[in-house]
Amino acid sequence: MERVTGMGGLFFRATDPEALNAWYAEHLGVAAPPGTESDEVWQQEAGPTVWSAFDADTDYFGRRDQAWMVNFRVRDLDAMLAQLRAAGAAVDEKVEDYDYGRFGWATDPAGNRFELWEPK
Repeated sequence: MERVTGMGGLFFRATDPEALNAWYAEHLGVAAPPGTESDEVWQQEAGPTVWSAFDADTDYFGRRDQAWMVNFRVRDLDAMLAQLRAAGAAVDEKVEDYDYGRFGWATDPAGNRFELWEPK
């Protein structure tokens, strides 16, 4: 059986997509979508990716009207959270540790909560 090998992309609505793409590129290193075949894409390294449905009434995503949440793998969670705080991003003070890694959360300028994961 063929299987998906990683996250190929996540697409969502935004009132100012150009500004939001620029914010993600500047503060998380997530490059805007390539314009041509020779442009670099942001995820060059293969790694674990989780796909999971949540209960419709979950509070895990933050706002009740947020229908999705992306999880980004990071090498150094503390450094990334500090970088986001220094840039004025809304960063959750809570960090959770599990056998499979550490997790933190922040919110982009459009109010979308996202998760950061430092795998073990």
